[in-house]
Amino acid sequence: MPLLPPDTRLQGQVIAVTSADQGYGRIISSALARCGADVVLIGNNPETLAAHASSIENASSLRGGGTAIPIKADVGVPMDWRSAQQRILEIFGVLHGIVHLADKRAMSSFTTLSEGEWMDLFNCNVKSSVGIAQIARRYLPSTWLTIIGPHLDEKGLHTSPQRGALKGLVEQAYTEELRANLVLPGRAASSDETLDRPLADAVLALAMPELSHLTGNIVRVPMPAVSSLRGDQGALLTGLMER
Repeated sequence: MPLLPPDTRLQGQVIAVTSADQGYGRIISSALARCGADVVLIGNNPETLAAHASSIENASSLRGGGTAIPIKADVGVPMDWRSAQQRILEIFGVLHGIVHLADKRAMSSFTTLSEGEWMDLFNCNVKSSVGIAQIARRYLPSTWLTIIGPHLDEKGLHTSPQRGALKGLVEQAYTEELRANLVLPGRAASSDETLDRPLADAVLALAMPELSHLTGNIVRVPMPAVSSLRGDQGALLTGLMER
């Protein structure tokens, strides 16, 4: 079977992805690279970042695609993000877009959530988004920002203020001439890239240069249920084994 021609829709684009070595960040960064973008993988763990960069590079060598480089940075610390941004400019000379994962989940219910847990959520999801937007606007005003917000299946009361803050940031970004959009996945990431493809497709669409006029949008992405599909597959496998 002949190989499909490489996807070059994002060729020449340099895009940074935060939390790129886990969850939706891993899936999104892989999808961007498959479309030809040079992807900068931002995260806290150098080992997992390097491993993911290697997997992207191996895939690119087989079917074409963009390069990937890992950069360790805590995006909840503005100076860390500023340093990462500077490093990207030193390597590529440009940064076209940023995909920021602001989707950290609470391990406790609203009633039992401690002050420390709430502040951790706020710093990871809201403070980091504001910091990245502010630094991008200050130094790279033409760079777009796509934020992946808290999943829609997380119903705790503590989630509403986070979503509200992110929505307000995105909807009012035009006042600072900043192009920003918010994507809300229907559920948390699974370990199945096929099931999580709808979110990656939404991010890819917003990254396309021909859609650069889109800003201030709140995009809700329905996701296929993981448990029911896995249950159906498991039942099918069991049936086949019993034959």
